[in-house]
Amino acid sequence: MPDSTDRTNGSGTAPARIDTSIPHSARFWNYFVGGKDHYEVDREIGDRIKEIFPGLVDVAVAGRRFLGRAVRHLAGDRGIRQFLDIGTGLPTADNTHEVAQRVAPDARIVYVDNDPVVLAHANALLTSAPEGRTAYLDADLYDPEAVLAAAADTLDLSRPVALMILNTLGHVADGEQARDLVRRLMAGLPPGSHLVISDSTATSEGMIAASAAYNASGAVPYHVRRVEELAGFFDGLELVDPGVVQVTRWRPDPGDTAGPAVHVDAYCGVGRKA
Repeated sequence: MPDSTDRTNGSGTAPARIDTSIPHSARFWNYFVGGKDHYEVDREIGDRIKEIFPGLVDVAVAGRRFLGRAVRHLAGDRGIRQFLDIGTGLPTADNTHEVAQRVAPDARIVYVDNDPVVLAHANALLTSAPEGRTAYLDADLYDPEAVLAAAADTLDLSRPVALMILNTLGHVADGEQARDLVRRLMAGLPPGSHLVISDSTATSEGMIAASAAYNASGAVPYHVRRVEELAGFFDGLELVDPGVVQVTRWRPDPGDTAGPAVHVDAYCGVGRKA
């Protein structure tokens, strides 16, 4: 039988040299969620931001937990068997394919990123249950049509797909451009597909200050948006209950009394294409 994992370089070029002299968003986030793939420069800005806004650690951890709940819901309750995860980030525990294939071993997952740091760790994502398939695509969010064309080598785009864009759209400075990218991606997916988004939000002075400190560090900027702007990404879709909410409040696990009570400056939503 064919190998159930694959890596595709959509650009046909080698990744750029990894720069360890400035902070990097994937490594920075990896530090906050307890991973090991980061450098001193990432820990330095991480520790500085913790002093400014300790709540950012809760944002990182809560966002990761939301990923698990959303994927379990889509694979289990809604029968989704295909996932397109754009802005993958560095692998940690319970990546999209691991969560999905625990529920449905035949699930197919395509990870998309064009970041040389993530690309260097892509092999950690390229594992799969033998019944399913996992692929990594070196491609760019700013070219949605190319992303979809390359993803079609692994996914059947005539069947529903869960499009996951987690903690990624903040890198797109212009809000209208970000909405256009999401619209173009969803336009290439059939009815029954779902959009899953989570992002940090400008819902406290602490988060706004943390974002400013991070952007001043020399890293690729990350722009926190108002909740209303995040909700706008779901225009034209049927929102899955409970709608656009804090990540801790999206279908919390039974018996999880502490999680939903934690205020975090990050919101999320899941929408279905009719």
